[in-house]
Amino acid sequence: MKKIALSMSLAALALSGCSMIPSYERPSAPVSQTWPQGPAYEASAADAGGVPAAQLGWREFFTDPRLQRLIQIALENNRDLREAALNVQLYQSTYRIQRAELFPAVSADAQGQRQHIPASFSPFISGRGITYNQYTATLGLTAYELDFFGRVRSLEAAALQNYFATLEARRSAQISLIAAVANAYLTWQADQQLLQVTRDTLAAYQQSYELTEKSFQAGVASGLDVRQSQTALEAARANLAQYTRQVAEDENALTLLLGAPLPADLPPGRDLAQDGLLRPLPAGLPAEVLQQRPDILQAEYALKAANANIGAARAAFFPRISLTASAGTASRELSGLFGDNSGYWTFAPRISLPIFTAGSLRASLDVARIQKDINVVRYERAIQAAFREVADGLAARATYASQLQAQEDLVKSSQDYYRLAQLRYRQGVDNYLTVLDAQRSLYNAQQGLLNVRLNQLVGQVNLYKALGGGWFEHTQASAAPAG
Repeated sequence: MKKIALSMSLAALALSGCSMIPSYERPSAPVSQTWPQGPAYEASAADAGGVPAAQLGWREFFTDPRLQRLIQIALENNRDLREAALNVQLYQSTYRIQRAELFPAVSADAQGQRQHIPASFSPFISGRGITYNQYTATLGLTAYELDFFGRVRSLEAAALQNYFATLEARRSAQISLIAAVANAYLTWQADQQLLQVTRDTLAAYQQSYELTEKSFQAGVASGLDVRQSQTALEAARANLAQYTRQVAEDENALTLLLGAPLPADLPPGRDLAQDGLLRPLPAGLPAEVLQQRPDILQAEYALKAANANIGAARAAFFPRISLTASAGTASRELSGLFGDNSGYWTFAPRISLPIFTAGSLRASLDVARIQKDINVVRYERAIQAAFREVADGLAARATYASQLQAQEDLVKSSQDYYRLAQLRYRQGVDNYLTVLDAQRSLYNAQQGLLNVRLNQLVGQVNLYKALGGGWFEHTQASAAPAG
């Protein structure tokens, strides 16, 4: 009986037919083969060589030990990342279910039945009736589709590509999470520094207001000087409340990304102005980036799945042949179940040929083709978005350095301006309006410096993400592109 079942399975597998999946051709990338050129894209020393961003470990890129600890916590606790990992398991199981359709499902069944039939049921039964026993043992398969035209294999191929797409979605989720944690941390640090600058400025304004008030009472300063000083003081108080709120919101946003409260034992962080906070990145070539970006690979796997669904839609036009077969033994007595002359078998092939479906099969094929066209558009859009993100990152890297230097020079000149304005006011050369203007200029310059420094660091983080970096914890000596 086992030999019969094995023979039926092998015969069914040997009858598998051709595939109707269209030949897949990767769409050409609708972007330039080189990055943009111009004043905003001046080449830097980082482009001369180095480890590609996709192979650069995030621990080597982010050198701040506090940030490294926060990223590790996020990778362990973030709920969006957990969902992405569960989706991988879900689609893996879905693929296994679909793949099982390629093979016949063989089952073994045993059944016993004891039935009493009364004499009144039939004139041929006398006395109190008869008791009827029946025992069977069966091995067989039910409604196994012989995949002559590749319908089942097309669906299996589509499920496999969807599984691969979720793997890339998991990579993309991790890369995005690491960049989001880094940007949230940098923003939190910058706002804390802005808060401290505002506190220092508020203290200076408070001291200046008190001195002006005393000068007014002594008849040296005017009432206008007092009101101007008070106006600056109240504006600083408003800024203090604003930055206090922003720091709290930044901490809440960071906590959400971590998926856990901020630990109390975080290591000391590095100052945002410190050199080497983030490692320089080589841009590479557009073609290399397109092979490393998980979102682009995800879009291509989705395109391949849609292409495979066309094969399944095509195969639906042809007959579907299924096979039901079984073999076993039957006996009225349990002791004779495996005796001589107790064997039986059934063989029931079935063929279903679509004749009239009111156009549903043609519509299903059109839907499959349109879905492929939609996925082509999504794939091309993913490439264009990736190209734009990298180009923006390169422009930011090339321009923020000079902007930061100019802003630092502005802070220095504003400090000199404020010092000289105070000196001239005390000597009676200038009025208090000049001092107030110098104070505001210095405060605005300090705020601008922190914002430019933050934007420069965020630009570097976004470039790391755009180049596909963040999947590996430690730098890989040579890693082949995923996919």
